[in-house]
Amino acid sequence: MSTVTLERNLFRDTSFVMRRELKPVLRDPFSLIFGMIQPLVFLALFGPLLAGSLGGSLDGGVWQWFVPAILVMTTLFGTSATGSNLLTEFVTGAHERMLVTPLSRSSLLIGRALKEMVPLFGQAVIVIAVMTPFGFDLHPLGALVGLALLAVFGVGLGSFSYALAIAVRKQEWMFWVVQQTFLFPLMILSGMLLPLETGPEWMRVASKFNPLSYLVDAERTLFSGDVTSTTVLWGWLAAIVTVALGLTVGIRSMLRSAD
Repeated sequence: MSTVTLERNLFRDTSFVMRRELKPVLRDPFSLIFGMIQPLVFLALFGPLLAGSLGGSLDGGVWQWFVPAILVMTTLFGTSATGSNLLTEFVTGAHERMLVTPLSRSSLLIGRALKEMVPLFGQAVIVIAVMTPFGFDLHPLGALVGLALLAVFGVGLGSFSYALAIAVRKQEWMFWVVQQTFLFPLMILSGMLLPLETGPEWMRVASKFNPLSYLVDAERTLFSGDVTSTTVLWGWLAAIVTVALGLTVGIRSMLRSAD
């Protein structure tokens, strides 16, 4: 079979899996609304605290600094937990039934990971729309590039989440232990909620090894309207490395998921 045919089959299978995974979301849009609670609570309660304590020292104002971070947070929480859906399919036997179909194993992972980008894009649009009347300055080109960057990173992180679910499928509780163990240190050491410039030296050094730090900085730069900064390039590098590693690990795990 030629390479072109294989690519067409992978695209077809991935599209099918993505549509299949989206059907529950479309039938129950409440899940999209429920996912908005956390970012809106952070904006409503944590944002004013930042404005009162750090507002004058943040470039572009508190909302230009905080809203992009909230979008990254939404992506982080949403995609890192997607593996729990696969754990449910292991329990119900749905995943085993998918394995006996002609669909390629790679498409089972890629389609699931891409599906997560649809509700996250919708949530991002809602957050931006809600915050614009409160002084958030929208730069359309930067916002579009920023959302594309989040999508690339989210696919990589979602792939890692699925790989973790496959690895711990016989001990489901381990999924949440590992997810939470990595989630909050990554979030705090990215400068997402508070600037790290005033933090201890060890935190600033640790943040240099955190890919999420480069993503957060890139999103803030993009949403300020600068799409050509080297900060954005570092963000893209972090996202591309994440998606490359995530898909590699995830696809290999999916190929062995029937063992």
